[in-house]
Amino acid sequence: MQGHRQVRRRTAVFATVVALLAVTGGGIAVSALADVGGKENTAHRAAGLPPATASVARGDLSSGTQVDGTLGYAKERKINAGTTGTLTWAPDTGSNIGRDGRLYEVDGAPVRLMYGTEPMYRTLKSGDKGNDVRQLEENLVALGYGSGLAVDDTYTDGTAAAVKRWQKVHDRKQTGRVGPDQISFQPSAVRVKSTGSAVGDQVAPGRPVLSTTGSERVVRVQLDVAEGDSAKKGTKVTVTLPDGTTVKGKVAAVGRTAKPGDDPGDKTPKIPVTVTFDDPGEVDGFDQSPVTVNLTGETRENVLSVPVNALLALPGGGFGVQIVDGARTREVKVELGMFGQGRVEVSGGGLREGTKVGVPKP
Repeated sequence: MQGHRQVRRRTAVFATVVALLAVTGGGIAVSALADVGGKENTAHRAAGLPPATASVARGDLSSGTQVDGTLGYAKERKINAGTTGTLTWAPDTGSNIGRDGRLYEVDGAPVRLMYGTEPMYRTLKSGDKGNDVRQLEENLVALGYGSGLAVDDTYTDGTAAAVKRWQKVHDRKQTGRVGPDQISFQPSAVRVKSTGSAVGDQVAPGRPVLSTTGSERVVRVQLDVAEGDSAKKGTKVTVTLPDGTTVKGKVAAVGRTAKPGDDPGDKTPKIPVTVTFDDPGEVDGFDQSPVTVNLTGETRENVLSVPVNALLALPGGGFGVQIVDGARTREVKVELGMFGQGRVEVSGGGLREGTKVGVPKP
């Protein structure tokens, strides 16, 4: 009867722990129960011994989980045309464009990139005021055209003189005025993801010309809602790149709305998560390459743990383990802590590091 009782208890705990892990999002794979009816286990059953044992271990336990991600670039955005005409040049996909670089050309005239968060929505001239004026002056100074120019919100004669110097270098008519037909403000350097119009197309203000990203590499993950707690902003991660190298990073953003992922066969609600790298210079790989993200989750230091499949569902409720001491066994009740890495934190029952506990056959 003892052997049958052990089988029933292990079957019950298997179902219970699977359900528990589904709720907690532990992401732990619980192994199925071993077949204890084999000939080699006859002696063990007769003696009331489990098919196998494992040791109670002391150490750090992490609740981390492993998920698939996609390597990409940060800050995806569209750049609209700033003037009407024929698109006569566009950069190649994958091109990196920095301050004062050519973004595109309309009717043979380049529109150049300058840094700023406010869009270039008007033609700036002497007497104008606003944050767009300040942005322009900051760029002129950074590019070396604004010697002695006071950076403020007012377009002065000094601003106009600096614009004329910039226009002269770029073979533009030196008007001292500048508008969306000459520059486009973007928050930073950009990488061209795709072109919204082909060379020869007619473009106009408000129509996309380029789809761009920032130059910083990121990883995008679609995480099951049940695992959401393992990916809070700032959570440390490691990312395994396509070439097998591992780099460190952290969770930079977590979406607030769950929705079905990209896989049409999986309708499970997902949360979008963005991961950035501690050292972006370490990261190489093609855009949209698959990667593996290891979420470290919570770490419990210097705790006792046993394999998840060592747990028994006790008749009176709660969980226990079967302690094995030579040819003798006894069941003791334990309190469960954190799950992680196929193990569970346990306390109580007089457990010590190295104690043998019963587990199903490996």
